[in-house]
Amino acid sequence: MEQSGDTRTRRRGTALAEAILHAAAAELTESGYAALTMDKVAARAGTNKNAIYRRWPNRLALGVAAYRQLATTVQPPDTGALRDDVLELLRRANRHWSSPHGAILRDLLAAAGNAADLLAQLPEQSTDTMTAQWLTLLGRAVARGEAAPEALHPRVATVAIDLLRNEFVLRGVPIAPDDVLIEIVDEVYLPLVRQRGAAARG
Repeated sequence: MEQSGDTRTRRRGTALAEAILHAAAAELTESGYAALTMDKVAARAGTNKNAIYRRWPNRLALGVAAYRQLATTVQPPDTGALRDDVLELLRRANRHWSSPHGAILRDLLAAAGNAADLLAQLPEQSTDTMTAQWLTLLGRAVARGEAAPEALHPRVATVAIDLLRNEFVLRGVPIAPDDVLIEIVDEVYLPLVRQRGAAARG
Protein backbone atom coordinates (compact mmCIF):
# COMPACT_ATOMS: atom_id res chain seq x y z
CA MET A 1 0.00 0.00 0.00
CA GLU A 2 1.45 3.42 -0.99
CA GLN A 3 1.90 6.07 1.65
CA SER A 4 0.00 9.28 1.23
CA GLY A 5 1.67 12.68 1.29
CA ASP A 6 4.94 13.92 -0.10
CA THR A 7 7.72 11.36 0.10
CA ARG A 8 11.31 11.71 -1.13
CA THR A 9 12.91 8.99 -3.20
CA ARG A 10 15.75 7.44 -1.27
CA ARG A 11 18.91 7.58 -3.32
CA ARG A 12 21.89 5.37 -2.76
CA GLY A 13 25.31 4.67 -4.23
CA THR A 14 26.20 6.39 -7.46
CA ALA A 15 22.95 8.37 -7.72
CA LEU A 16 23.47 9.95 -4.31
CA ALA A 17 27.16 10.62 -4.91
CA GLU A 18 26.36 12.36 -8.20
CA ALA A 19 23.67 14.49 -6.54
CA ILE A 20 26.15 15.58 -3.88
CA LEU A 21 28.85 16.41 -6.44
CA HIS A 22 26.43 18.39 -8.60
CA ALA A 23 25.28 20.32 -5.53
CA ALA A 24 28.85 21.03 -4.48
CA ALA A 25 29.82 22.13 -8.00
CA ALA A 26 26.85 24.51 -8.06
CA GLU A 27 27.89 25.95 -4.68
CA LEU A 28 31.46 26.43 -5.93
CA THR A 29 30.25 28.20 -9.05
CA GLU A 30 27.90 30.49 -7.18
CA SER A 31 29.91 31.31 -4.06
CA GLY A 32 33.47 29.98 -4.44
CA TYR A 33 35.43 27.59 -2.28
CA ALA A 34 35.66 29.93 0.73
CA ALA A 35 31.87 29.79 1.16
CA LEU A 36 31.53 26.04 0.55
CA THR A 37 30.10 24.21 3.56
CA MET A 38 28.88 20.69 4.11
CA ASP A 39 25.58 22.08 5.41
CA LYS A 40 24.91 24.02 2.21
CA VAL A 41 25.80 21.08 0.00
CA ALA A 42 23.67 18.68 2.03
CA ALA A 43 20.68 21.01 1.84
CA ARG A 44 21.09 21.53 -1.87
CA ALA A 45 21.49 17.81 -2.55
CA GLY A 46 18.54 16.92 -0.36
CA THR A 47 20.56 14.68 1.93
CA ASN A 48 22.39 14.89 5.26
CA LYS A 49 26.00 15.63 6.16
CA ASN A 50 26.69 12.06 7.19
CA ALA A 51 26.07 10.92 3.62
CA ILE A 52 28.73 13.40 2.47
CA TYR A 53 31.29 12.54 5.13
CA ARG A 54 31.00 8.85 4.28
CA ARG A 55 32.34 9.69 0.80
CA TRP A 56 34.53 12.74 1.36
CA PRO A 57 36.31 13.17 4.71
CA ASN A 58 36.43 16.97 4.65
CA ARG A 59 35.45 20.12 2.79
CA LEU A 60 38.66 20.20 0.74
CA ALA A 61 38.25 16.65 -0.55
CA LEU A 62 34.67 17.46 -1.54
CA GLY A 63 35.75 20.72 -3.18
CA VAL A 64 38.39 18.97 -5.27
CA ALA A 65 35.95 16.26 -6.36
CA ALA A 66 33.32 18.88 -7.23
CA TYR A 67 35.78 20.97 -9.21
CA ARG A 68 36.39 17.97 -11.46
CA GLN A 69 32.74 18.34 -12.53
CA LEU A 70 33.52 21.84 -13.80
CA ALA A 71 36.73 21.07 -15.63
CA THR A 72 36.88 20.40 -19.35
CA THR A 73 39.53 18.72 -21.46
CA VAL A 74 40.96 20.87 -24.26
CA GLN A 75 43.07 19.56 -27.10
CA PRO A 76 46.53 21.15 -27.44
CA PRO A 77 46.93 23.71 -30.25
CA ASP A 78 48.58 22.78 -33.53
CA THR A 79 49.64 25.99 -35.29
CA GLY A 80 52.59 24.47 -37.11
CA ALA A 81 55.21 26.30 -35.04
CA LEU A 82 56.48 25.48 -31.55
CA ARG A 83 56.62 29.09 -30.37
CA ASP A 84 53.03 29.77 -31.42
CA ASP A 85 51.81 26.49 -29.91
CA VAL A 86 53.46 27.21 -26.56
CA LEU A 87 52.18 30.78 -26.46
CA GLU A 88 48.64 29.68 -27.29
CA LEU A 89 48.64 27.01 -24.60
CA LEU A 90 49.99 29.50 -22.05
CA ARG A 91 47.37 32.06 -23.05
CA ARG A 92 44.60 29.48 -22.62
CA ALA A 93 45.90 28.61 -19.14
CA ASN A 94 46.23 32.30 -18.30
CA ARG A 95 42.63 32.98 -19.29
CA HIS A 96 41.40 29.98 -17.34
CA TRP A 97 43.35 30.72 -14.16
CA SER A 98 42.14 34.32 -14.17
CA SER A 99 38.49 33.28 -14.70
CA PRO A 100 35.91 32.54 -11.95
CA HIS A 101 36.65 28.82 -12.33
CA GLY A 102 40.33 29.62 -12.12
CA ALA A 103 39.74 31.47 -8.86
CA ILE A 104 38.16 28.30 -7.47
CA LEU A 105 41.19 26.32 -8.63
CA ARG A 106 43.61 28.77 -6.99
CA ASP A 107 41.70 28.57 -3.71
CA LEU A 108 41.78 24.78 -3.84
CA LEU A 109 45.52 24.80 -4.56
CA ALA A 110 46.15 27.11 -1.63
CA ALA A 111 44.04 24.97 0.68
CA ALA A 112 45.61 21.72 -0.50
CA GLY A 113 49.15 22.92 0.16
CA ASN A 114 51.42 19.91 -0.21
CA ALA A 115 48.63 17.33 -0.29
CA ALA A 116 49.94 15.62 -3.43
CA ASP A 117 47.15 13.04 -3.47
CA LEU A 118 44.49 15.77 -3.69
CA LEU A 119 46.45 17.92 -6.14
CA ALA A 120 46.78 14.95 -8.48
CA GLN A 121 42.98 14.77 -8.68
CA LEU A 122 42.74 18.26 -10.19
CA PRO A 123 42.73 17.95 -13.99
CA GLU A 124 45.01 20.97 -14.51
CA GLN A 125 47.42 19.71 -11.86
CA SER A 126 47.52 16.05 -12.79
CA THR A 127 51.14 15.37 -13.68
CA ASP A 128 50.25 12.75 -16.26
CA THR A 129 47.59 14.88 -17.99
CA MET A 130 49.63 18.07 -18.06
CA THR A 131 52.85 16.36 -19.11
CA ALA A 132 51.14 14.46 -21.92
CA GLN A 133 49.70 17.67 -23.35
CA TRP A 134 53.03 19.48 -23.35
CA LEU A 135 54.92 16.46 -24.67
CA THR A 136 52.47 16.43 -27.57
CA LEU A 137 53.46 19.99 -28.50
CA LEU A 138 57.16 19.26 -28.18
CA GLY A 139 56.81 15.95 -30.02
CA ARG A 140 55.23 17.73 -32.98
CA ALA A 141 58.13 20.20 -32.98
CA VAL A 142 60.61 17.32 -33.03
CA ALA A 143 58.73 15.75 -35.96
CA ARG A 144 58.89 19.08 -37.84
CA GLY A 145 62.61 19.42 -37.18
CA GLU A 146 62.18 22.43 -34.88
CA ALA A 147 63.64 20.61 -31.89
CA ALA A 148 66.03 17.73 -31.32
CA PRO A 149 64.70 14.43 -29.96
CA GLU A 150 66.82 15.02 -26.84
CA ALA A 151 64.56 17.95 -25.96
CA LEU A 152 61.59 15.57 -25.58
CA HIS A 153 61.85 15.33 -21.81
CA PRO A 154 58.94 15.80 -19.35
CA ARG A 155 60.68 18.50 -17.29
CA VAL A 156 61.66 20.41 -20.40
CA ALA A 157 58.20 20.08 -21.92
CA THR A 158 56.38 21.48 -18.87
CA VAL A 159 58.74 24.24 -17.72
CA ALA A 160 56.67 27.01 -19.37
CA ILE A 161 53.41 26.08 -17.65
CA ASP A 162 55.25 25.61 -14.35
CA LEU A 163 56.59 29.15 -14.57
CA LEU A 164 53.16 30.56 -15.39
CA ARG A 165 51.59 28.65 -12.51
CA ASN A 166 54.15 30.22 -10.19
CA GLU A 167 52.87 33.66 -11.20
CA PHE A 168 49.45 32.74 -9.84
CA VAL A 169 50.28 30.46 -6.94
CA LEU A 170 53.45 32.05 -5.54
CA ARG A 171 53.12 35.67 -6.62
CA GLY A 172 49.34 35.82 -6.42
CA VAL A 173 48.77 37.75 -9.64
CA PRO A 174 45.12 37.96 -10.82
CA ILE A 175 46.26 37.55 -14.43
CA ALA A 176 49.69 37.41 -16.04
CA PRO A 177 50.41 40.16 -18.60
CA ASP A 178 51.01 38.87 -22.11
CA ASP A 179 54.58 40.16 -22.09
CA VAL A 180 55.28 37.79 -19.18
CA LEU A 181 54.06 34.86 -21.29
CA ILE A 182 56.24 35.98 -24.20
CA GLU A 183 59.21 36.30 -21.87
CA ILE A 184 58.67 32.79 -20.54
CA VAL A 185 58.64 31.43 -24.09
CA ASP A 186 61.45 33.49 -25.63
CA GLU A 187 63.82 33.80 -22.68
CA VAL A 188 63.38 30.41 -21.00
CA TYR A 189 61.45 27.78 -22.93
CA LEU A 190 62.83 28.05 -26.46
CA PRO A 191 66.46 28.57 -25.30
CA LEU A 192 66.14 25.47 -23.09
CA VAL A 193 64.78 23.40 -25.98
CA ARG A 194 67.59 24.61 -28.25
CA GLN A 195 70.21 23.98 -25.59
CA ARG A 196 69.13 20.34 -25.30
CA GLY A 197 69.63 19.96 -29.01
CA ALA A 198 72.99 21.72 -28.99
CA ALA A 199 74.22 19.60 -26.09
CA ALA A 200 73.29 16.45 -27.96
CA ARG A 201 75.18 17.60 -31.09
CA GLY A 202 78.19 18.62 -29.02
